[in-house]
This record gives sequence, structure tokens and C-alpha cells, in this order.
Amino acid sequence: MTGVETRSVARDSLFLLADIRIEQGAEVHRVRVRNLSDGGMMGEGPLRVQRGHRVAVELRHIGSVGGTVAWVQDNRFGVAFDEEIDSQKARRPLQTSDDPTSALIVPSRAHRAPPPPHPSQLRKI
Repeated sequence: MTGVETRSVARDSLFLLADIRIEQGAEVHRVRVRNLSDGGMMGEGPLRVQRGHRVAVELRHIGSVGGTVAWVQDNRFGVAFDEEIDSQKARRPLQTSDDPTSALIVPSRAHRAPPPPHPSQLRKI
């Protein structure tokens, strides 16, 4: 494979958790979603899947999405969804109340750099 990007679908790197079930199986596995687009996802976890397996993925704010495992490499795998989703919905923060303003993200100031010193406090070397 070359270093040229051949994919035409935009996708974002992120860290979400999702529940996945292999079709015909009853066991539900918790996996990490590393990339998510409207047409598919990359998952990671101790799940034994093979290319071609049918799966159902439970994504927050979206629900259950059917798909097919497109590739597997080590503990990572790609799923092509049967139908496109609105992947932006899965990125929305969890709401704890019915008030839509509770989902607003307040920027944290806890990790800001301190302000620069006043020039009178500097000494020349």
C-alpha cells in the first residue's frame, strides 16, 4: 500500500465505548471505537471476529447499527455499516437532565499556562 490516502469518506479519531454483538451470538462485548464515520468504524478490543462476520453495534445517541466486519488486524477491526448514520450524534456529550443547556461544554481553565511575567520582573543576562 502506498502512503497516498485513498479513502474518500471523512472520519474522525476519537475514543468512545460501544457494545458489539456478533450475529447469531448472545454475548455482548464492550469495545473502544477509535475512528467513526457515517459509513463505518474502527473498533478495538478483545473480540474474536473475522472478516465477513455480521455484527450489531450499539452506539450512544444512535442505537443499534448493523454492519459487516471489513478487516481485522490484531485486536483492531473495521466495520462497514449497512446504512449510513449521523456520526456527529455519537460525539455529543451525555445529557444528565432534560435541560438542553446542561449539554453545553464549559472550557476548563485548569490547565492553562500562567501569564507571562511583567517586564519589570525580568533581568538581563
